[in-house]
Amino acid sequence: MARKLSQEQLGFEAGVARQFVSLMELGRHSPTVERFERMAQALGVSGSYLLAQAELRHAKRRTSKS
Repeated sequence: MARKLSQEQLGFEAGVARQFVSLMELGRHSPTVERFERMAQALGVSGSYLLAQAELRHAKRRTSKS
């Protein structure tokens, strides 16, 4: 299970700014592979788990718009 962190906590632990985390959540920024891995580590999950969760969320949005 992923750790529940604030944007500020995640940014601090992953070495990125809180604003970057916020813009990423809004889909306005994409992390590099290195940043992505650091964020996954900060959340206590694997990169593949994080990608799978993002894909599930994206699929739900597509389905709800149909």
